Amino acid sequence: MLVIGIAAAVIGTFASLQIDWFPTQASTAAPKIDTLYDWLLVASVPMFVLVMSVAIYCVVRFRVRPGGPTGDGAPIHGNTRLEIVWVTIPFLIVTALAVYAAVVLAQIEKKQPNELQVRATGQQFTWHFEYSLGGGKVVKSNQLYLPNNRPVYMKINTLDVLHSFWVPAFRLKEDAVPGQTDHVRFTPNRLGNYEVVCAELCGIGHATMRVKTVVMSPQAFQKWAQSKLSPAKAPAAGGNKTASTAQGKAIFTGEGGCGACHTLSDAGTSGTVGPNLTKVKIASKGAAFIKQSIEDPNAEIAAGFPKGVMPQDFKTRLGPQKVDALVKYLLQAGK
Repeated sequence: MLVIGIAAAVIGTFASLQIDWFPTQASTAAPKIDTLYDWLLVASVPMFVLVMSVAIYCVVRFRVRPGGPTGDGAPIHGNTRLEIVWVTIPFLIVTALAVYAAVVLAQIEKKQPNELQVRATGQQFTWHFEYSLGGGKVVKSNQLYLPNNRPVYMKINTLDVLHSFWVPAFRLKEDAVPGQTDHVRFTPNRLGNYEVVCAELCGIGHATMRVKTVVMSPQAFQKWAQSKLSPAKAPAAGGNKTASTAQGKAIFTGEGGCGACHTLSDAGTSGTVGPNLTKVKIASKGAAFIKQSIEDPNAEIAAGFPKGVMPQDFKTRLGPQKVDALVKYLLQAGK
């Protein structure tokens, strides 16, 4: 019985270590966390497989057979020495793993020099990011842009319900809890595009709450930040409508997070939480209706969609100018 259990444990452990459990490693913390996970598998898989092998063997070997006895077995006293052993060994294993995990956690949460200060804010159903670049300079974005190999100190909060900030490639996850600010520290070390995912069920559009993370070279990040800091050029004479429409499209796909919930072919979005704006031909509803739907979304609810899902603060968060730009864009794109 023990030979079968030990053999099954060895095979199960080997098989579990061959599985590629995680995506690409894209932060300095990722190898440490993956190694810790491997040790958790080494400790837990053999124990589980061994116990289940013994249990299955006993169920098969000592099952009640037709015509056999069905009464209680002979009264016996447990083996004290065996009980001490099988309590002590798991206790030592769990303690060692807890100490190892605490060491890894302390390493990845240690404050680093020259940290980039970023605030991530969750809101149904998108993320907003704010960068403090020093000297009072602040940059805002609706996608996460990060310089490669620079430590990041990220504060995390939410404007509405409970969310969870998760970047699988970075091996980090932290809840965004209403009324408090949490934080994570990490250092991206692989160029590329990754995904920020909400890992906490936050409403009907939870599955769409994903934005892109771009890890770029420090030079490219500085160029991007400078472009966000530079004042926009004034539009040419007679070009106000075009500029405003372009701004409205940027708000729809970015800052407003509208594309996470609505499908609009012109914007290339495919959200299904709210009405399909291409099918309903939103432009035919008129400017007044579109503006009311943005500023007071519960005033009129489309059939088949729940009330209270769309954020109620667009009027104050975007302001009159951006709301007007969004209305103009939808009048043009939603025909």
